[in-house]
Amino acid sequence: MSDLDHVAGLVCVICGTSYPIAEAGYVCPDHGNEGILDVRYDYDVVGARVSIATLRDDPDRTMWRYRAVLPVGPGVDLPPLAVGGTPLYDAPRLARDAGVGRLWVKDEGRQPTASLKDRASAMAVVKAREEGAETVTTASTGNAAAALAGLAASVDLPTVIFVPASAPEAKIAQLLAYGSTVALVKGTYGDAFELSMAAAAEYGWYNRNTGFNPYMTEGKKTAMLEILEQLGWEAPDAVFVSVGDGSIIGGLHKGMKDALALGWIDRAPRIYGVQAAGSDFLVQAFENDEDVLTKAPIAASTVADSISADLPRDRIKAMAAVNGTDGAFLRVGDDEILAAIPLLARGSGVFAEPAGAASYAGLIAATDRGLVGHSDRVVVLATGSGLKDVASVMRSVSAADNEPLRIEPSLDALTDALEGSP
Repeated sequence: MSDLDHVAGLVCVICGTSYPIAEAGYVCPDHGNEGILDVRYDYDVVGARVSIATLRDDPDRTMWRYRAVLPVGPGVDLPPLAVGGTPLYDAPRLARDAGVGRLWVKDEGRQPTASLKDRASAMAVVKAREEGAETVTTASTGNAAAALAGLAASVDLPTVIFVPASAPEAKIAQLLAYGSTVALVKGTYGDAFELSMAAAAEYGWYNRNTGFNPYMTEGKKTAMLEILEQLGWEAPDAVFVSVGDGSIIGGLHKGMKDALALGWIDRAPRIYGVQAAGSDFLVQAFENDEDVLTKAPIAASTVADSISADLPRDRIKAMAAVNGTDGAFLRVGDDEILAAIPLLARGSGVFAEPAGAASYAGLIAATDRGLVGHSDRVVVLATGSGLKDVASVMRSVSAADNEPLRIEPSLDALTDALEGSP
């Protein structure tokens, strides 16, 4: 019996052709790079190995507690960094301000490299080592790159990272600290992506790229499995997540489908994808009922660099996540995103970068449109730490008229400043 006997195969999201895991490549050969594959499981086998009861007794709090429904075998060496197990905070003040019945914030800034992308990169490192890869590569606006660099460094696996030269300095610093070979590309994320794809093919590097490597969805889906377990397997009414390439929202949808198939939940939450107004490819497609396979790329530009994408690479799974749950794609402006950073921080204590706070901005937009009701139970996913982009955070607090007191070192000066402050 194979170590991966619980994996039924990998299925092309375009044509539905199924490939055995031992024969599947990155994508469907009949559809090239657009033929993204989806890992399918034998839920009878999975259900015989894991249950709500066994999870309750499992002391492992990392993402690997769900390994029975992940494409890894029982004897695989796992990276030593503790990925997953991030907190889900009850946020009653945010719930009141947003006008919903209950609100929780999932804080993915608590991951080893401070973003949800660690979940996918942990999976990438496992699969790369399975294949005996000597080098791993990816393109990223910053978070996926840092995640891969950190997880790969933990197992001494070399990485070559392609990042737009405009990426925030803190994210570039992470890459260099982890020892990655960093290529700052003079162009967009799309340019960096295409170059990384060409380099991987040319040099035989393991390719971690989102919307190409089918296993990245599997790592990201563990965030949804955690949310559901942390809520006692009582699904929320709605989940809000920011969207760039579409891989995270696709992963959340996959985790939800796994939980439904295994009988761990009895209904699906609505999934809402939030995009910046300057990077709204999927919002446009949703509103205009466009075919995401043939829709032309846009010229993306937003302060939320982590969700800036001219052409979302995992757009098929992203659209399925929304359409398959009666959710919606929502558009928010950069000013709304920046305003959401201090609102989220003051209302819950969770400090998020612009892309992480965009999900809360999306919730506000959804309540204004009547998409979410006063009795709804809502989860907001904060995908990355505010320390990832301090410059944008400073813009956000300045816009909120929260400036530091600049005083002489005396109590009199402090008193004067305090009496003059709002």
